[in-house]
Amino acid sequence: MRIMVQKFGGTSLSTVQAREHVLRHVKRELEAGLSLVIVVSAMGRRGEPYATDTLLDWAAQNGNALSAREKDLLLCCGEIISATTLSSLLEHEGIPTTVLTGAQAGFVTDDNFGNARILDVRPVRVLEQLQLGRVVVVTGFQGQTENGDFTTLGRGGSDTSATALGAALRAEMVDIYTDVNGILTADPRIVEDARPLTVVSYAEICNMAHHGAKVIHPRAVEIAMQSQIPVRVRSTFADTEGTLVTHPEGFQDVQTGIVDRYVTGIAYVSNVTQITVDVPGGADRLQLKVFKTMAENSISVDFINVTPSGVVYTVFDSDSENAIQVLQEIGLKPQSLSGCAKVSVIGGGINGVPGIMARIVESLTLADIQILQSADSNTTIWVLVKKEDMVQALRALHASFELHL
Repeated sequence: MRIMVQKFGGTSLSTVQAREHVLRHVKRELEAGLSLVIVVSAMGRRGEPYATDTLLDWAAQNGNALSAREKDLLLCCGEIISATTLSSLLEHEGIPTTVLTGAQAGFVTDDNFGNARILDVRPVRVLEQLQLGRVVVVTGFQGQTENGDFTTLGRGGSDTSATALGAALRAEMVDIYTDVNGILTADPRIVEDARPLTVVSYAEICNMAHHGAKVIHPRAVEIAMQSQIPVRVRSTFADTEGTLVTHPEGFQDVQTGIVDRYVTGIAYVSNVTQITVDVPGGADRLQLKVFKTMAENSISVDFINVTPSGVVYTVFDSDSENAIQVLQEIGLKPQSLSGCAKVSVIGGGINGVPGIMARIVESLTLADIQILQSADSNTTIWVLVKKEDMVQALRALHASFELHL
């Protein structure tokens, strides 16, 4: 049995016209002889009746007193509505379907309500229904604990559901359908000549997702990478192949040949604050004190530079006031710069190549953009800039590495 997992996001299901496109994609793969598992998100975005954010707003307007456990019960309704709606449309087309909740599909999670982690996937019922020749429609974003409590997987959880099911079923492919035509070299709302990528590596798209690109959730890619399941990011509204996410060994493509590039894309995260804490003379273990304080107050830190003279790191602007306050309470004198943006240059070919950082510095210097901080890894170089310089920095770097070609 050749199994494919298709995942359709909220915008792919929110209108009659969009659902017609979904039906077309389903029929095409069935005609190709594939057995299909379809993972769905809640329909639409905030303001539309069944969207996740709409349900959260509803709870806030009616007492705003739900515990995390009960809130997960409410949020599971959105995907159930999507799944049963799609099932009805498929049955009308003569396509037999079975709808399964995340729990019924075999998702076992921990009890971290609102952001649960998958512990196991036991797709016994999914396989039973596939063997009967039925299309299985699964509610994404959710599972249940060993005790039977419903849980949700956090933002991007339906992507994670899809790749986890693909791994458990040993699927040939996981197709993630969105409202964009695959993965682009940059955000097209900012960089007008951003272009679609034919193929990217798991590591590259993980870094792009972690550093601001919102096409696919990084946890979903990590699961696919561990299981070596290829993923395609495709547009619901077109018949193009989109972007293939795979190992670098899979980069041979009949149309493009061998993909040989240093930089794959540019991503960004805005609205961050840079915090600097200097080490006073003779201070002992200050770095540990700083980061333990952040952890104890549930403040996420990023872009960390630690030196004998102090620490520099970033937090989200929304956490900055609290971060400064708790540092002052333990006797430190932090300095802060709010309204910054982290711009990331990402590519599997960066590692070991001389001149990449020089080109970044040159392009930003020529654009009169100050670099506040920098860091790097094997596949990513980050620079921190002022938020008002972010758009110009993205465009300058995109042009410097000729990603429009």
